[in-house]
Amino acid sequence: MARTRAILSWSSGKDSAWALHLLPQRGDVEVVALLTTVNRVHERVAMHAVRADLLRAQARAAGLPLWEVPIPSPCSNAEYEAAMGEAMARAKREGIEAVAFGDLFLEDIRRYREERLRPVGLEPLFPLWGLPTPQLASDMIAGGLRARLTCVDPKQLAPARDYVGRDFDAQLLADLPEGVDPCGERGEFHSFAYAGPMFRDPAGVPVRTGAVVERDGFVFADLLPLPFSESLCHRCAAPPRYVPTATSTFVLCPLPPRKYPPQPVRACPLFKRRV
Repeated sequence: MARTRAILSWSSGKDSAWALHLLPQRGDVEVVALLTTVNRVHERVAMHAVRADLLRAQARAAGLPLWEVPIPSPCSNAEYEAAMGEAMARAKREGIEAVAFGDLFLEDIRRYREERLRPVGLEPLFPLWGLPTPQLASDMIAGGLRARLTCVDPKQLAPARDYVGRDFDAQLLADLPEGVDPCGERGEFHSFAYAGPMFRDPAGVPVRTGAVVERDGFVFADLLPLPFSESLCHRCAAPPRYVPTATSTFVLCPLPPRKYPPQPVRACPLFKRRV
């Protein structure tokens, strides 16, 4: 049976990453590319504020081509729709039949996507639609998805600095205030997926959290690539600590018992060098 050739709207976050994990399991869809809007002034993913270099690293780890859609900053709705219209026309020319999205339950967003795709003749796919978000969030974490919060809306999730830069894990879910969606679907937070079963490279895209800034009413954590390509333990995936000196940066494993000093991660018996 021929599979539907689809591009996936890729935000760099956990929902689109989980959609990439689930779509091949359907058996009737082939994801052939990732599609992302990129702020051409700052070279970052729109809204998530992830560096474009990390976005490209995600595509390499997933083993898929990346279609970057440059947009201005600020970007009007007309400019956004023109840029996306060109991308959809390209998709049609290249034999793409569908566009998949990681939307969860916002009806107006779904309706907008359906209306924009209908004249082009592309089928919208929503593999996560209607899944209860508390269970979905838990399934993502249990399934091996690793993501970090890059943007928090302080009007919906405060104090924002207590959450931005944190991993999307069971402790984060437990700490979310009542009324905040566990997947941040109402815009409470956005994330960057750095490891999981959707990536062909088991190392994913190792990152560390850099500066935290407030801008345009949101709080952002700047994610940076690890200083060494082999510096993430592939067995335990514990986030390492960094100790900079005048001449170098030491990567330290946080797992040894507290009575022992942190050890260089390369001395950890679980560490496996990337090849």
